Amino acid sequence: MAYIEKRERKKGKPSYRVLVRMKGHPSASASFLRKTDALRWAQDTESAIRQGRYFKSAEAKKHTLAELIDRYVKDVLPHRPKGEKKTRALLQVWRDEFGDYTLARVTPALIGEKRDELARGTTYRGTKRSPATCNRYLQALSHPFSVAVNEWGWCDENPVRKVRRLPESRGRVRFLDEDERERLLQAARESTDSRLYPMLVLALSTGARQSELLRLRWRDLDFERGVAILHETKNNERRAIPIAGHAHEVLRKMSKVRRLDTDLILASAKSTKARFPQKAWERALEAARIEDYRWHDNRHSAASYLAANGATLAELAEVLG
Repeated sequence: MAYIEKRERKKGKPSYRVLVRMKGHPSASASFLRKTDALRWAQDTESAIRQGRYFKSAEAKKHTLAELIDRYVKDVLPHRPKGEKKTRALLQVWRDEFGDYTLARVTPALIGEKRDELARGTTYRGTKRSPATCNRYLQALSHPFSVAVNEWGWCDENPVRKVRRLPESRGRVRFLDEDERERLLQAARESTDSRLYPMLVLALSTGARQSELLRLRWRDLDFERGVAILHETKNNERRAIPIAGHAHEVLRKMSKVRRLDTDLILASAKSTKARFPQKAWERALEAARIEDYRWHDNRHSAASYLAANGATLAELAEVLG
């Protein structure tokens, strides 16, 4: 039930304080200058409380987007370690832009405007930001809102879900022909970074992702069975990849002079961590006179070689994960 109390303000002008009390719910109150506004608010609030909408909306007016992101980064993101660093960076863009806004003010229209601004902008490399990248910004913001709706009760809907994603390109398919493969392998063999050649051999023979290869450890190898176990994969499932032929020979040779300070197979020369040899890779591409080719394209090349040797689609899917 709603109670309206008339009060005297300074200079003798009245105001109206509304108190709404309903059994089983906390009370809600607000003040207005006109009685008609007070009556309308009381009716709307009673209706919203009955439908379970009012207190969620009230919470959305209490908390800012900065509070949402900070709590998400502290309590949720550590349990989602894959891509944690990148997600933090994407969320920081939203925090810098709208951190002072209450959650009630972060509307689909506001998010859509920022999406379009991102699409018109450029990356730190000076290149135009792709639709796929813009969609990753939306994806990063969507999950914190979903948690706020489903677990924290800070708002009653996720505004990001109402924002249209930008259409992404179907992607590129580029793989090495036989001549290009030989030139690139030779350039990698002559690289000053001794890790590049074995890493390239493994990529072309197994189709493993760059991150999967960099995390590969000696204890993950079974030379007798000719397999390597990938424990951390993109789809969070362990996967076995075949280590045979030249890849087997290369790893056998490396195992005879393996380092004692780290178990990582492809650890950097001056570190116990494994970082991708980007400069060595770029120099190898230049030396091999190969254009428009990225490291990820090695997966396409591996798939084409496996298919040419009679692998079925099911076998390709299992090997490539």
